[in-house]
Amino acid sequence: MSTRSPVEAVDRSAGPAYETVDLELTGMTCASCANRIERKLGKIDGVTATVNYATERARVDFPAEVGVDRLVAAVEAAGYSARPHRPEQTAAGDEAGALRRRMWVSLGLSVPVVALSMVPALHFAGWAWVAFVLATPVALWGAWPFHRAAWANLRHGGATMDTLVSTGVLAAYCWSLVALVADPAMTYFETAAGVTTFLLAGRYAEKRAKREAGAAMRALAALRAREVALLPDGPDGPERRVPIEHLGVGDLFVVRPGERVATDGVVVAGESAIDAAAFTGESVPVEVGPDATVIGATLNTTGRLVVRATGVGDDTRLSQVARLVEDAQAGKAAVQRLADRISRYFVPAVIVLAVLTAVGWLLLGGSASDAFRAAVSVLIIACPCALGLATPTALMVGTARGAQLGILIRGPEVLEAARDLDVVALDKTGTVTEGRMRLVSVVSGDASEQEVRRVAAALESGSEHPIARAVVEGAADLATAGLAGFRSHAGLGVTGLVDDRAAAVGRASFLAEQGLPVPAALVEAGERAEHDGATAVYVGWDGRARGSLVVADTIAAGAADAVRSLHGLGLHVVLLTGDNERAAAHVAGLVGIDEVVAGVLPEAKAEYVAGLQAQGRRVAMVGDGVNDAAALAVADLGIAMGTGTDVAQAAGDLTILSGHLDSAVDGVRLSRRTFRIIRGNLAWAFGYNVAALPLAVLGLATPMLAGAAMALSSLFVVGNSLRLRRFR
Repeated sequence: MSTRSPVEAVDRSAGPAYETVDLELTGMTCASCANRIERKLGKIDGVTATVNYATERARVDFPAEVGVDRLVAAVEAAGYSARPHRPEQTAAGDEAGALRRRMWVSLGLSVPVVALSMVPALHFAGWAWVAFVLATPVALWGAWPFHRAAWANLRHGGATMDTLVSTGVLAAYCWSLVALVADPAMTYFETAAGVTTFLLAGRYAEKRAKREAGAAMRALAALRAREVALLPDGPDGPERRVPIEHLGVGDLFVVRPGERVATDGVVVAGESAIDAAAFTGESVPVEVGPDATVIGATLNTTGRLVVRATGVGDDTRLSQVARLVEDAQAGKAAVQRLADRISRYFVPAVIVLAVLTAVGWLLLGGSASDAFRAAVSVLIIACPCALGLATPTALMVGTARGAQLGILIRGPEVLEAARDLDVVALDKTGTVTEGRMRLVSVVSGDASEQEVRRVAAALESGSEHPIARAVVEGAADLATAGLAGFRSHAGLGVTGLVDDRAAAVGRASFLAEQGLPVPAALVEAGERAEHDGATAVYVGWDGRARGSLVVADTIAAGAADAVRSLHGLGLHVVLLTGDNERAAAHVAGLVGIDEVVAGVLPEAKAEYVAGLQAQGRRVAMVGDGVNDAAALAVADLGIAMGTGTDVAQAAGDLTILSGHLDSAVDGVRLSRRTFRIIRGNLAWAFGYNVAALPLAVLGLATPMLAGAAMALSSLFVVGNSLRLRRFR
């Protein structure tokens, strides 16, 4: 899926205006092709290109005066086709269908050719001519994609995997034409036909597997609404079904039970539970009501909602997720760049090796037939496809799976950073805690607990302070009291008339100033609460304080389990917060954090992270606020909570949409797992060639076996990457 427009502006501080375009590429068959296109585009002044073989896309940054047409022309000059990427248009299905037809026809013709050639009992008079007639369409028409690509590369002075395949198939076929008259027993029509069929089957399976690798992002794209029930005349007016493109910012629309929210917005009327599992990975629906924010593509489960659109089109959270994932998939890890450099020289080296193999066999007394067979095996078995697929397929599946779980991975460098971590620093408020004050206890004097809560809530209803909101929410189950003459005293408390009685809420000293002394028992209870990192306020009326209310920023659900999981990953955990030492130590003790660094300003957070790095430590920073942005940017791996500020999310390498700390742990695990898959793929791709080429040189691998091995090598890499789809 893509929400990126075909051409976008790129902000550069100096020089000419730059733009970025995603190009869809056709005709690539291996990593060498991708490398060749990158080099061709890179020769244009000011152009930087990254070509992804797995996604068959090129991400190109170019000066505006160059123009997209010149980029397309450069790709075509290299022997391939290109067009600006459009999400609604794809040739992948057509290419797979054409390969499937070519494969089945070739298979039907190849089976009798192989049987005639390999079974002596079928060597009737003229059998070789029958094999010639059946093998010719396979070697010429069936293998045409290889021949066409090889010729295009040859015309432009290049060589790719198609060069190896085409040379091998044509060599076997032409050799057989000569032997057909001289000695039918020396023909290799079965090699030309069998190798072609094996490779067509492998390429078709690879195309299918690569398409499966992108299934997660297509599933995310499918969440987009196509129509919306618009309310053009206000919340109480008639509904009108219109295409989603007609919805604008500020428009009202209806979401019925069982429907997906059409776009990002704020609830105007109605109450319901929103299931965001497909978007954030959260399994439990969230209750929403008026003024609650809802995200487009999430599922409305129960009630009818009226929503005001706040973001449409490319400005929605779903579009931003897709854009981040596509940006990540377009990148290349350092290990893949090494593989690309190797594949650039690999094909010419294999051609030289094939010639040397034939010469060596002849010099050592081998027959011309044996020399020919060994050389053809070398050409066919040496496939750089697996090298080209090793990183991008794993990255494609890993980033898409992360998006399904509400974990956004910004690029391949994130995977390498996650691999070597040994310290993780956690912000407290909004990360380890909920970032929202709640009423946790009430101590009453000579009034009932309900009356203490009711009077305090009436007074605090006039304030917007976080402590005031916690007190009001803590009395939601009680009947409201009347409030008059409300007055706020900054930093001290509030006063007013509650049911015609003068009352006050605030610090003990403030109540004493108001003529409402606080009994020692209430003061002691408040001090105990504050020792545990909570905040105590006192409420009084009729000449004295009647009770205390303790509010605290409660521990986020799953935070303790997340810290244990971080320890299980071998990480030293630090609580890095601007809060006071006592509150920070209390929170750290509750969740099992090793070390506390409290009372630090935003710049000091970044300095602390940099100090650890200077000691050789690899540091991850997890945070959600503006004050965390600098530390997130400095850290080797910045993990931003998606429920936090836009500044923090922009600075992070991983974004956790759910805002839960346990999902941050999953993000590290997924990054590490993806990198392990990449390393395994590359080890297989290199190991396969190291082991297979000597076998071919020594004549221990027939051309047909070589073709099967080459195809299976690529399928192994793609199949190994697809295992990430099962990540939990």
